Parts: sequence; structure tokens; C-alpha cells
Amino acid sequence: MLSILVIDESRSRAAEICAGLVLAGHQVAAVLSSALDLAQQVEAIQPDVILIETDSPSRDTLEHLATLNRDLPRPVIIFAQEGDAESIRHAMKAGVAAYVVDGLEAARLKPVIEVAVARFEEDQALRRELAEASQKLSERKLVERAKGILMKSRGLGEEEAYRALRKLAMDRGQNMAAVARDLIAMAKVLL
Repeated sequence: MLSILVIDESRSRAAEICAGLVLAGHQVAAVLSSALDLAQQVEAIQPDVILIETDSPSRDTLEHLATLNRDLPRPVIIFAQEGDAESIRHAMKAGVAAYVVDGLEAARLKPVIEVAVARFEEDQALRRELAEASQKLSERKLVERAKGILMKSRGLGEEEAYRALRKLAMDRGQNMAAVARDLIAMAKVLL
């Protein structure tokens, strides 16, 4: 059972959405009439999914979603009446996991939510992989730079410089990137 935050400016439509969500086996965390202060609302309510029903998402709504996606990522589903390519593109850039045109039907809620959650999870996994790869590349650059400093200042070969860094890391109980960072900082002071 997922906890879902519903955002809809129409109270009657929101009531229909809530009924459909309950029938689909989900819990309604809260109903909001706008995306104003969305990050604060999400932080307080802690929903699993955000569902927005609108004619067309406003620029403000998309900005709030982009901030939310950066700070408190959640699967976001937009049900909209208008589906021009530019609106959809902007929504996807803001972190929307599913953008459904032609309104909301209760029977479509369950599969749309499942697809949005799956897409969100895949996107988050890719973001983690990218962050890890970027971190490893950054650490490798530090180690290469530190090796270069050792090679130049001590006249060591590449393999010897690497072994010296590795030994220093083991002696200190630190990873090689931390030792390399320290060595680079010291070289700036001493050289």
C-alpha cells in the first residue's frame, strides 16, 4: 500500500481521485489544492507518490517539482488535459515519472502508479550509478595527480609512486583518495 499525496485545484475531482486510489489499494496521505510550498508539504507528510491532476502544469508547479526532485525525490504523476510536447518535456525535466494526457480514469490509476514507481526507481538507480562513477573518476584523478607530484619531487617511477601512496594509505588507515588529497594540499604549501 502506497501513501499518495493528491494535488488538484478541484475538490470534486480530488474526491474522485481519492476514491479511485482507495479502490486501487492505496492510502491518501493528503489532498492539496496547489503545489505551493510543495517541498515543505512533502517533508511534513512523507508520501510515497505525488499525483497531480491539472489542465496543464504551470511553470511554478514545474519549478516546485524540480526543487522537490533535487531535495526530496518522489515518483510524481501528472494527469493533464493538455499534452503538448513542450509541456511534457518540461515536466520530465522537472522529474515527473509519468505524464498522462486526457485526464484521469480510476481504472487506470493502479497501472499508471506502478509504471511511475518503476520508472522512478530506475531513474534513481541510474543517478546513484552516475554519482558513484563520478566519485571514482574524481578519486582516480586525485591519485594520478599525487603520483605525478611524487614522481617529480622524489624522482620515482609511476609504479613506485603508486606503491608509496598505497603504503601511506595503509599506514594511515585511509583510502588512497584521502591520502592523495592530503599530499596535493601539502605540495601546494611546500612547492
